[in-house]
Amino acid sequence: MSKHRLFFLFCILLYSVSMTGCAGLLPEIKKTTKSPWKTFDEAKKSFDLIVPEKTTKEELKLLGFDPFETPNVKLITYLDILERFVPNQAVQLEHLHPQVRACLEAKEACIGYEVKPTNLQSKRYGNAVLDLLNFRRKTITSGWRFDAVIVLNEEVVIYKLWGGEPNVLEFEDKKNPLGPLQDIGRVLKVDNF
Repeated sequence: MSKHRLFFLFCILLYSVSMTGCAGLLPEIKKTTKSPWKTFDEAKKSFDLIVPEKTTKEELKLLGFDPFETPNVKLITYLDILERFVPNQAVQLEHLHPQVRACLEAKEACIGYEVKPTNLQSKRYGNAVLDLLNFRRKTITSGWRFDAVIVLNEEVVIYKLWGGEPNVLEFEDKKNPLGPLQDIGRVLKVDNF
């Protein structure tokens, strides 16, 4: 097959793809932080079963909050807790919940769990040719994020705090007027060093 014929077939393919949009050709990304909870509500329901000054470390384990058995549950020290609750000089120790203050004074007996289960899906959409040639990339991200901190003193929960995003929906529209040449300066700069 001649070069002209191949070029002609490539042009036809490129034209047909650009006219149909072919969003099905674009990549999708699914980012899930492994955890026992499939939804934001499941994570929140487990978290709601924790009762400060009553729930023990062993009971936390049964609820799925165990840094040694549950993936992505982070064990934090009293220094991490101090940094989280007193992030700057504007916040004083006397501003903290009395149980958290007592826990921080106990030093090594004070530990915390940081829990951040996440389930996000990113999907690119729009014109496939513009996307593949890096002129314009549109992305939609949906899913949920749950954040919680559980503070224990002497293996009993003394404080808990939660937050997060039960319904993530983000749109990104990135335009590059130079298309595939947009990042050439950065590539050349890296190659020169």
